[in-house]
Amino acid sequence: MSLPWDRPRAVLLLEDGTIFRGYAFAGTGRALGEVVFNTSMTGYQEVLTDPSYKGQIVAMTYPLTGTYGINPEDMESAAVQVEAFIVKEYQSFTSNWRSDRTLADFLNEYGKIGIEGIDTRALTRHLRVVGAMRGIIATDTDDTDALMAQVRAYPGLNGIDLVKEVTCRRPYRWFQGRRIEIDRPEWLSDAPGFKVAVLDCGIKYNILRMLEKTGCQVLVFPAHTPAADLLACNPDGIFLSNGPGDPAAVHYVIDSVRELLGRKPVFGICLGHQMMGLAMGGTTFKLKFGHRGANQPVKDLTTGRIEITSQNHGFCVDPESLSRLPVRLTHLNLNDNTLEGMEHVKVPAFCVQYHPEASPGPHDASYLFSRFIELMKKNASAAPGHAS
Repeated sequence: MSLPWDRPRAVLLLEDGTIFRGYAFAGTGRALGEVVFNTSMTGYQEVLTDPSYKGQIVAMTYPLTGTYGINPEDMESAAVQVEAFIVKEYQSFTSNWRSDRTLADFLNEYGKIGIEGIDTRALTRHLRVVGAMRGIIATDTDDTDALMAQVRAYPGLNGIDLVKEVTCRRPYRWFQGRRIEIDRPEWLSDAPGFKVAVLDCGIKYNILRMLEKTGCQVLVFPAHTPAADLLACNPDGIFLSNGPGDPAAVHYVIDSVRELLGRKPVFGICLGHQMMGLAMGGTTFKLKFGHRGANQPVKDLTTGRIEITSQNHGFCVDPESLSRLPVRLTHLNLNDNTLEGMEHVKVPAFCVQYHPEASPGPHDASYLFSRFIELMKKNASAAPGHAS
């Protein structure tokens, strides 16, 4: 086992000129992105493969990373999505019966840089004070002037459509826990359950697992699919997925959601929540350093209960922009009082900003999938011919 100082040297440069130096335990070259931090103690594989992290360089605040390796069951997409990965100390010796490779092997497989040996606590404190920033990691040069020129030329995430980079290219079926390629989107005639059409803006696999677990048939459609095409397959409900980047930049999804509201029951998570807010006439804004971790306290304003939630987002729906709209606020973040959930008061549609499928509670928010089922049941009873 090599020691950190036996590995290639690496530099992390932030757009404000702050420099951190460490060592590369995976990958070589350079990586640009928005530098953010995640406060989860575990779940680094889920973080790495979550499409919502597209465009971001992620630092883990927990100091030791890699201890349980990587396994094929915990993938949230088909590839590593982060631009690069930062840890305090990389653990190359894995200890878990499910592991089939190391974290370094995993990052190398997808050509991603992983660095260790920097003070991640100092980095996190800096980002909390200054805010998430553009940055670059380099293992091939120490020329900070040249690297800063690259950082300044990088556009960042504001106003950028990253959904087009992570959405599926053609519809597919999610069946028995895996993705099934299909020639055309058709429901299984011999399978039970409500038919759910998923608009894929960067869907996590565990959301699809949860939909299937609650008894749904699931077809997944590219984000650019028009509302008319989704409605043509006659689903019982529409699901709006999570995804990366600035929601206001993804106009085609907002337009589709606006057409879908009132036509079918709709449930949105994370970016899907933001898309619904924009489609209803609200606005979004960028958080200073975002919410990323598995320990965010959220209050259900209906029941008064507190949920421990998993979150990954840098943008938020402005509740003031909803004040004159037919919208009821349902959930609130107790750390900063930002909006975490809402529902339309006239049509069957609701959404949450956090990730109920991630189960940090572990079952605090699983009721939301059951609520979606109830909405589809209610809509089916009012429209003969739907699944029961």
